[in-house]
Amino acid sequence: MSLDFNKMDSSSRPKLYDFHGVAMTDIFTANWENVQNFQARPDDILIATYPKAGTTWVSQILDMLYFGQMSPERLKTLPIYERVPFLEMMIPNVVTGTDQADKLPTTPRLIKTHLPVQFVPKSFWEQNCRIIYVARNAKDNMVSYYHFDCMNLVQPAAGDWKSFFQRFMEGKVVFGSWYDHVNGWWKKKQTHSNIHYMFYEDMIEDTGREIDKLCNFVGLSPSVEEKEKVRSEVQFDSMKKNKMANYSTLPVMDFKVSPFMRKGKVGDWKNHFTVAQNEEFEEDYKRKMTDPTLQLRWEI
Repeated sequence: MSLDFNKMDSSSRPKLYDFHGVAMTDIFTANWENVQNFQARPDDILIATYPKAGTTWVSQILDMLYFGQMSPERLKTLPIYERVPFLEMMIPNVVTGTDQADKLPTTPRLIKTHLPVQFVPKSFWEQNCRIIYVARNAKDNMVSYYHFDCMNLVQPAAGDWKSFFQRFMEGKVVFGSWYDHVNGWWKKKQTHSNIHYMFYEDMIEDTGREIDKLCNFVGLSPSVEEKEKVRSEVQFDSMKKNKMANYSTLPVMDFKVSPFMRKGKVGDWKNHFTVAQNEEFEEDYKRKMTDPTLQLRWEI
């Protein structure tokens, strides 16, 4: 897949619009009928997150666990966005996530999505597919998303930090409200047993433990050596240097502005939030996060 975005600049950035109550852009809605009619298979694994919450990390872990032993060359020659297609993405006349997923040669198919739970194609529920959801605390997620919108030419321009801060709280960013997203998936987990709900902070705290939980969920039993190899190779610094995982092969990302993988830390929000912003955010958070069973950590 070759994407030629060399002629793009900030003036050609896509515009947000309301799509069934969620802020979206054309790249994620132009192929909507095919997305909604996508035929999942019972052994498909869907990796779902709000943007910038650990999608690539979990995708790389699962891809290594499933296929690292049998086809190590894939990991060195195919970028992550080809090994784990982005279901709702469509680059006109170039590629669609649904086509990529349909053509995947691997079993199970690993597929990624940022869709809020109400937009997930019904076949994933009908086939009772395993779904892995990763949530990241809202403050760090906001900071990471801000830097992402600064460097990704197919996202709306981030603007300055102050305006992005407000828009994030209002859900006026691509894929809508962080609050609706994490709460919607958490609620779905209560009635759908095949959702494994993970937290980015837990993965930072003890990657090996979280890999063990993932293996239990998907029914894999790798050797201690295999698990250790995966654990060491998916540490942030290793992933950041790995051209097949760090998105540096995608011209749409302007690495002169920021790398796709920036810090991978918990608590970086403290370097961005003013005291007043933090107070405003905490008040807003209390109003919107009303389920006491869903607890996210601002630091570890």
